Amino acid sequence: MTTDEAVADPATPPPTGLRERKKRRTRGALMRSALELFTRQGYERTTIDEIADAVDVSQRTFFRYFGNKEEVAFATQESAERHFFAALCGRPADEAPLTALRHAVLDSWGATGDAIEQMVPPELHMRMYRLIESTPSLLAVHLRRTAELEERLAREIARREGLDIDTDPRPRLVVAMFGGVIRVAGKLWVEGQDDSTVTLRDITAFHLDYVGPALAEQWDK
Repeated sequence: MTTDEAVADPATPPPTGLRERKKRRTRGALMRSALELFTRQGYERTTIDEIADAVDVSQRTFFRYFGNKEEVAFATQESAERHFFAALCGRPADEAPLTALRHAVLDSWGATGDAIEQMVPPELHMRMYRLIESTPSLLAVHLRRTAELEERLAREIARREGLDIDTDPRPRLVVAMFGGVIRVAGKLWVEGQDDSTVTLRDITAFHLDYVGPALAEQWDK
């Protein structure tokens, strides 16, 4: 057997690295196809078969990567949430809770954007964000996921501060306030004309800067 024949032998399994890269490519292709279909024809009207067909794979292959349509619809959101939570866990221990949350969400923007860009085009991610906000079934899932994330954030704040979250309400209160600001910023961005991630970040930073004055200072008339 020649060297070329040995390399081409289908009985020889490819290196693990090649298999993993192929799996990542397939998962990414499924995500891009799903989000394109969702944003073009609507989430409810898109079927798993259509997503799989667009990538020329079987429905069975789709289910190797995603449990259902909801999971693929929120895949990029899940990545963003994971980066944000990791950023909070990495903040200096002496930062005040709201300061740590602010730095975590704004400072993780770059890493989050890079991670999302490796999965789907940023413009497609932002179109999906708008679709989630305007689709009742997706918005309900988004609110449930947000509540779950806020509980994790509150528990991390409690851990950082050495508090018992079941007896001290402050971790949940500060996270609820922070989450409210994020939702206001997101709503204003969705209603605006500029769909860039830079604009969303700027809107978020602007509103976070007003939290302290809005709560603790006399309002100027």
